[in-house]
Amino acid sequence: MNTSSPTAKVYQGVASRQQMFRMFDRHHQRPNRWDDDAMSLYTGEWFEIGEAEHDYMFEILPPLWIRGSVFAMRDFLTGSVTSVFFALRIDGSIRHFHSYCDLSDQGSVERMRVAITERESRPIRAMTRQEWLEHIWSTTVDQYRDYSDENCPQYLPGRRLITIYGAAGAVQQTLLDDLTDNEIAAKLPVQLRHLPIAA
Repeated sequence: MNTSSPTAKVYQGVASRQQMFRMFDRHHQRPNRWDDDAMSLYTGEWFEIGEAEHDYMFEILPPLWIRGSVFAMRDFLTGSVTSVFFALRIDGSIRHFHSYCDLSDQGSVERMRVAITERESRPIRAMTRQEWLEHIWSTTVDQYRDYSDENCPQYLPGRRLITIYGAAGAVQQTLLDDLTDNEIAAKLPVQLRHLPIAA
C-alpha cells in the first residue's frame, strides 16, 4: 500500500530552461548515489516553468501518457517516479509546472495538481521556512553545497550542507536546516527576503 508523499515547492519564481534542467536532479551530490533508493527524495517536488519550457519537454519524447493538460515523461527518474508536467489555470491565467510523481500511487498526480493550485492561489504572497531553504538549495551552485559524510565533524548521514561566510570573511559549512534567519536572508535574492512567512 502506498502512503502519499508531501509536496514541496523547491524554487520561487519561474525557472529558466537552464534552471529547469539543473533542478531535475537537485540531489545528484548525495552519497551512494547509485546504491540507494532515491524515490522519497524526489517524490512531491515541484516548481514553475515557462510555457516554452513546458512545450519543449512535451516535444522531446512521446509522453508516457497525456490527460487533458497534464502529461508524464516516458523516462523514469528512479523507481516509479517520473516528471509530470501541468498547464493549470490559476487566477485566470495558464501557468506551467514540473513535478515528480510516484506513478505507482494512483492518486499522486491529482494530489499534486490540487497542491500546486492551492499553493499558487494564496491571496497574499508568502513563503514557508522550508520553501526558503529549498529555494536556497536549488539556487546554490554545487561547489557551495554538499551532503554530510564521514569527513564532517558531526556526521549526520544524508543531511544537506551549505557554505556560508561568517565574520571577517570566515568560510564554514553549516547544515541547511540550521540556517538562522539572518543567514537565510543573506542567501535569498532581494525580492524574496522580506516576504511574510506563511503559516
